[in-house]
Amino acid sequence: MLKEGDIAPNIHLQTDTGEDFDLKAHRGRKIVLYFYPRADTPGCTVEACEFRDEGPQFVSKDALIVGVSPDTVSAQAKFKQKFDLNFVLLADKDKEAAIAYGVLKEKNMYGKKVMGVERTTFLIDEKGRIAKIFNKVKPEGHAMAVLNAV
Repeated sequence: MLKEGDIAPNIHLQTDTGEDFDLKAHRGRKIVLYFYPRADTPGCTVEACEFRDEGPQFVSKDALIVGVSPDTVSAQAKFKQKFDLNFVLLADKDKEAAIAYGVLKEKNMYGKKVMGVERTTFLIDEKGRIAKIFNKVKPEGHAMAVLNAV
């Protein structure tokens, strides 16, 4: 289980454009790494659009927003285009990043137990350490709470 102060596990995944993304390559700036269950679903859309709308304020604080879900590159690309998202989305279809960050949890869906991504955000500092963890996130108002922590 990761905790605040730990070194953030590296992530090497494809972006919504199919390019390689390596988390370590972004050391030296703050990173808002947020995990969400599925692209283009109601809660995930609210959360993404709030990050989009607050994007310029994150940029002014030299913070990079990165969204991660177990979707494919094409699903991430469609989600990004549909809602004009202004930040990187990563395709974690094999759930490697979700496992590394401990956000793959047992969930109850319509009375059936399934494994899924628990909505969680990690604020990573310039040295690659986890500065803050937001667990069991509610989408509404979350981006502003993260911005205040940055």
